[in-house]
Amino acid sequence: MSKLKDMENNNVDTCKLLYNTERVKLYIPEYGRNVQKMVDYLKTIEDREKRNEQARAIIKVMEILNPAVHLEEDFEHKLWDHLFIISGFDLDIDAPYPMPAPESLNQKPEPVPLNTKPIKATHYGRNIESIIDLIAEKEDGEVKTAMIRQLAVYMRQQYLIWNKDTVADETIFQDIEKLSDGRIKVPEGIQLSRIDSGATFARPGMNQGKGKMQNQRHKNNNMKMRNKQHK
Repeated sequence: MSKLKDMENNNVDTCKLLYNTERVKLYIPEYGRNVQKMVDYLKTIEDREKRNEQARAIIKVMEILNPAVHLEEDFEHKLWDHLFIISGFDLDIDAPYPMPAPESLNQKPEPVPLNTKPIKATHYGRNIESIIDLIAEKEDGEVKTAMIRQLAVYMRQQYLIWNKDTVADETIFQDIEKLSDGRIKVPEGIQLSRIDSGATFARPGMNQGKGKMQNQRHKNNNMKMRNKQHK
């Protein structure tokens, strides 16, 4: 009986699942544990020529496992960098590229510059101010007049999204001159196309919710029709 128990215990030990949390941490998990084992074996090869040959073979495997790397410039350089990283920066081979410095991996990205300048008119948005700056630099002429007209049409739409009342063209023209700090003078006689009385301009995100409600109503109507047919 004691021998049988020992055999059972041995079988339990050999069949025990080994979780990844109990294994050695992978330097680059995207390549998997098999590539990590290949690199670990590579470090044990004493013959330098064979070690270099094995390193090139591992690079080919990494290229197959990570085909998206081809979309990047100088992808071969990146693959060799990954090989050095997986080795823990402890790999003596004749690589076509130098081993990267471990400190380079810990560099923080440069902060993205943010425009903290307050928006003059929130219902128009910040992009309108950029467009106005662009138009203000244009020379007077037909092109600039056409740009002002298109800008006014877009601003009117934005205005009606947040203000359901009608808006006069003069109000939009005054807003253009105000937002441009007087750099843009709307030409006299410019007219905007009329808006259909039934036209509506939804706020961002409203169309999606409206579509869901319509789909639900459609489903409910179908259910009612089926119930009537079964009665």
